[in-house]
Amino acid sequence: MPGLALRELTLSHFRSHKLARLSLDGRPVAIFGPNGAGKTNILEAISFLSPGRGLRRAGPDEVSRKPEGLGWKVTAVLQSLAQMHEIETFAEGASTRTVRIDDKAAPQTALGRIARILWLVPSMDRLWIEGAEGRRRFLDRMTLSFEPSHAEAVLTYEKAMRERNRLLKDQVRDPAWYMALEAQMARAGANIQSNRIGALQRLAAAQSGAETAFPAARLTLQDSDGGQIPESEDALKAAFEGGRRQDLYAGRTLIGPHRADLAAVYVAKDVEAKQCSTGEQKALLISLILANARALAEDFGAPPVLLLDEVAAHLDAGRRAALYDEICAIGAQAWMTGTGPELFKDLGPRAMYLEVTEVNGTSIVKEVAI
Repeated sequence: MPGLALRELTLSHFRSHKLARLSLDGRPVAIFGPNGAGKTNILEAISFLSPGRGLRRAGPDEVSRKPEGLGWKVTAVLQSLAQMHEIETFAEGASTRTVRIDDKAAPQTALGRIARILWLVPSMDRLWIEGAEGRRRFLDRMTLSFEPSHAEAVLTYEKAMRERNRLLKDQVRDPAWYMALEAQMARAGANIQSNRIGALQRLAAAQSGAETAFPAARLTLQDSDGGQIPESEDALKAAFEGGRRQDLYAGRTLIGPHRADLAAVYVAKDVEAKQCSTGEQKALLISLILANARALAEDFGAPPVLLLDEVAAHLDAGRRAALYDEICAIGAQAWMTGTGPELFKDLGPRAMYLEVTEVNGTSIVKEVAI
């Protein structure tokens, strides 16, 4: 049946993995083993099959296996709807990451057109109580899954904003220096705002139609100071022009999509996410990932590949079983890690199982029967 799943995966000199080759059948993948064995490294390698810096936001030189320092390579055969694609991504030393799709060089953004990959990692557990930057990044990852061109809009906006900020820091006051940059920021910024709002609407619809053990979240987009960010190109352009004097005092741009924050409310209790318990905050995150997957299954034609690091350890037995049922009902190839096979017993034959061990600093991966 057409879908979205990895069929083959090879890691070469990627972090603790000297060489790992996996053949896959499209089912969810449960990965278990002791802490430090290299389980998360597999998920990180898969995250490099999407645009960006992966789930750890690491530079190309950081993921190369030590002490060899030969560089690294991840190759995969990806089933994307009715097509099969061969993907290679690699880097040598501190060089820029290279992407090849079907033996042709491609930009990273091309990965987003053939694959949709979402992740949830333990560092995101504090998403609702820490700074706006993390929530903005979380929102943009979900937005990118719906609209692959979103990454280009963000890059365009940020490049123009950096140039504008340089003028502000140098106390340049001539309006002519700002006009072209602000026009470029307004065009890209309106695109960013439209993409983000569209993603939130898709998530809301996917949550309202779900019967799930995970709570629904009401999401809103606002300025990190609690105000509203202009949405149209004209409104953004006027805001940049009108804010120049204040921006000159601050030495940076004080309004725009780069100031966006994602606010969430636990619907059933009408409580802000940041006021919820740790378990409720985790459940809200999982709910959003599942909603994103359901929406993509409808929009893209297949659910995304899900990377869920240590997700089972933070759920009680009932919610663990419910999560596995949700994943299988959606039809997603979810890659999940945990310390022991008992965390995945409710999956039964619906998943394949990989055991990861470490010998003298090298990770060993083998498929096992549970």
